[in-house]
Amino acid sequence: MANRPKGFGMTADVARKMDSKYSVQNASKAAKWIDALLKDTTIASSPEAGELHEKLKDGTVLCRVINTLKPGSVKKVNTSKMAFKMMENIGNFLVGCTKYGISTTDLFQTVDLYENQNMSQVVQTILALANASKEQVDTGVDAGVKVSAGNKREFTDEQLKEGQNVIGLQMGTNKMASQSGMTGYGTGRQIIN
Repeated sequence: MANRPKGFGMTADVARKMDSKYSVQNASKAAKWIDALLKDTTIASSPEAGELHEKLKDGTVLCRVINTLKPGSVKKVNTSKMAFKMMENIGNFLVGCTKYGISTTDLFQTVDLYENQNMSQVVQTILALANASKEQVDTGVDAGVKVSAGNKREFTDEQLKEGQNVIGLQMGTNKMASQSGMTGYGTGRQIIN
């Protein structure tokens, strides 16, 4: 892991802001979800950022998670403690998440986890994965947000005809604002006292 100073000025402000976004409550939800999904891990006992980082850093747990949800997503899980192998595991997990349907805006960068730079984003990715898998796997852990159900509406022909007579506000109206008094393009600004 790179031993980077926190920096000064704006760099330190950004680091403090990212650290302040970390929620122990969300991390606990994500860890409990992983434990319930894999059944043989004990990540939930350590929701603090540093401890969670140590348990997830090598990427093997994350690879097992994505392989449980979508078998064959990660062909080979590296157990080596070499840096590039651990980062490869993390990268393979992220590719698996993309194939599972997680938006790239919800994903963290490999260095966010490996170098403990942005653990709040790591937790957000896990919660997004938990949310996406709710229909497939019921772990009994309430992680992520509740997905809304469809609300199909049916209108009668009479209601549809009435809707055609209403002028939408985006179309404007002929009762208020107008362009009267506007000057033409290219003319100078007219300031009148």
